Amino acid sequence: MGKEIYDMLREKPEITPKEINGAMDFALEQVRDNLKDFTYSFKRAFSEQGFYTPTENVNWTTGFWTGQVWLAWEWARKQGQRELADELKKAGEVHIDSFLDRICHKREVDHHDMGFLYSPSCVAGYKLTGSEKGREAAVKAADQLITRFHPVGEFIQAWGPMDQPENYRFIIDCLLNLPLLYWASQETGDEKYREIAEKHIHTAIANVIREDYSTWHTFFMNMETGAPDHGATCQGYRDGSAWARGQAWGVYGTAMAYRYTGRKEYIEDFKHVTGYFLEHLPLDLVPYWDLEFGEGSDEPRDSSSASIAACGMLEMAGYMDQKEGEYYKGIARKIMKSVADNYAVKSPKESNGLVLHSTYSKKSPYNTCTPEGVDECNIWGDYFYMEALTRLAGEWNPYW
Repeated sequence: MGKEIYDMLREKPEITPKEINGAMDFALEQVRDNLKDFTYSFKRAFSEQGFYTPTENVNWTTGFWTGQVWLAWEWARKQGQRELADELKKAGEVHIDSFLDRICHKREVDHHDMGFLYSPSCVAGYKLTGSEKGREAAVKAADQLITRFHPVGEFIQAWGPMDQPENYRFIIDCLLNLPLLYWASQETGDEKYREIAEKHIHTAIANVIREDYSTWHTFFMNMETGAPDHGATCQGYRDGSAWARGQAWGVYGTAMAYRYTGRKEYIEDFKHVTGYFLEHLPLDLVPYWDLEFGEGSDEPRDSSSASIAACGMLEMAGYMDQKEGEYYKGIARKIMKSVADNYAVKSPKESNGLVLHSTYSKKSPYNTCTPEGVDECNIWGDYFYMEALTRLAGEWNPYW
């Protein structure tokens, strides 16, 4: 890491325990207030003018709302608020029923995002409350996920029909879908899930990290031979730039890869990918939507990327020696200080979400995006904000 970013980071303040508790208390109240509109429905992927509207259990993002409910349940219990905890648990159980129904009827599940859907909702519910419906739904989701595995190339295809060369690709995001497969092997005793996850991890990390330690969003494999073909972007500014959320998935994804495989090289990959992320942050430590853009740009931010990366640093810190681990924990505390101070919602009149200034999908002259959720709350940004705060508040058993 360059001296300039090191000096900048050293001068930044860290979020304090009191500030963490205050931010979580506000998040708990916000989630509770949301239950009146979002118990028998879900939040859309992004807000509009700061406010989420209801949707059915569709799209790849609904699990992040249920994840917030479970994080709020854990916090309410920790604070001794039993009545509120019971209310949150009931909402979580309603959501689990919906997720079980969704996977049983195969509604919008023909893609790789089973982990994003079922880990923070159903795996979490099973771990926290012993929900058998949660277990059943999550195992079925793992079964669905492995149907997208290609032995030729050894990867899980992101989306699209399985027999078309133009869809023979994976994306960096999928590293966060793989914990569902490890959980399924641990839970069922069937090693097929773990074996597929490890093959995908190896293929992904070998190909999505560039020589300068920036990352590809999307990587295509040769359908006939399984050999690497080329990298590209769907959501970044251009093919050769580093999409901020993709780089953040790389930070968290390499940490998860080490957790589940124990392969030492993934620690080095984490350090390199994280270093690139940090070296391309503006002064307030919250990235623009693509790391192509730096201090003084008028492009929108992506606050969700900051929280995702902080979660990855806090995850990996636990596998390092004390000095190195504390270094990354300190950076995470600095990042979350900025998010909480400068990006978090301060009043329910301002928004029914938790973190402003996130970017789902930003159109550029070089990508194929439709503009959605630009400079808004995004549901995963809210979730990972709560997760990062939860990790900073004390010991936590991850949903991933």
